[in-house]
Amino acid sequence: MPTPSNGTLEDTLTRALGRYLDAWRRNASAAADALDKTLLEENFVNVEWYLAVMIGMFAFIVVAMLVSTVKSKRREHSNDPYHKYIEGEWTEKTTQGYTNDAAS
Repeated sequence: MPTPSNGTLEDTLTRALGRYLDAWRRNASAAADALDKTLLEENFVNVEWYLAVMIGMFAFIVVAMLVSTVKSKRREHSNDPYHKYIEGEWTEKTTQGYTNDAAS
């Protein structure tokens, strides 16, 4: 049984690899063409505007929540009578405890 020479084996493998790569390239280009056709059929004209509007609405909601939180925290430390009553009552108890301990 004769053994094939390195030249013929190399040529055979080169041709097989070449055929495989050509077929793969044709399949890849066919898939790319199909994808391009699909993308052309879909309407992506106003995608940028849609994203800008959605991001803008999200930003508006987040800013509104932050502003309302800051305003509520600011109102909490205002001069309303209920807050003054709680603040006064809490400080009176602690100061009375300190003065009673110091007097004893």
